[in-house]
Amino acid sequence: MKQFAVIGLGSFGRKVAVTLSEKGAEVIAVDKDRSKVEDIKDKVVHAVALDSTSLDELKGIGITDVDTVIVALGEQQEAAILTTVLLKNLGVGEVIARAMNALYAQILKMVGADKVILIEEQMGEQLAKALVAPQIIENIPLSSGHLLVEIKPRKEFIGKKLKDLDLRGRYGVNVVAIQKKVEEINDEGEVVTRIKVDDLPGPDDKITEDETLLVVGSEEEIERLVKEE
Repeated sequence: MKQFAVIGLGSFGRKVAVTLSEKGAEVIAVDKDRSKVEDIKDKVVHAVALDSTSLDELKGIGITDVDTVIVALGEQQEAAILTTVLLKNLGVGEVIARAMNALYAQILKMVGADKVILIEEQMGEQLAKALVAPQIIENIPLSSGHLLVEIKPRKEFIGKKLKDLDLRGRYGVNVVAIQKKVEEINDEGEVVTRIKVDDLPGPDDKITEDETLLVVGSEEEIERLVKEE
């Protein structure tokens, strides 16, 4: 099981730590503020109050044993930079740091951060993409450089078989699953909605209006798929 440490438990860091924990990862949550540590201690494997700019304190929680450290110190720029330096000097495998602006991001990269997240810029980019391509419900970057995207089928796809659409030949994308929301009655007599997933779609499967497609392709291929009239 992959192990993470999140340093800085503001709204961003707390959300990252809790979500990782909910997904089954082992998480160490770190902050100088004891009240923030107390607030999250029941939601992660380990929560500790310490100064991340102290080499001894970082060593004391076994930081070198985790796979990835997320430095989420926000506007505490000096602390974030020093923390990043210490983590890389200790040999932490991957350090992901949050930056507040482009200059701050450049400095974090210079001192060793493996990846830098510019939240405001990324949120703006995601909003713009959502406005331009509202058919895209969710997209997940893959290590191959491709995207795994959940999309609503275009109107002209409805009622057609996958083999007739030939999405791989026309756009270079692969349909890896088809999802559909299904309403059921549970043991308590309540109507609940669950997602039915066909993770082995065949060439004769027809696309219906209430389904979504999970598609893998490059960003350019996905854009052509959702935009082309």
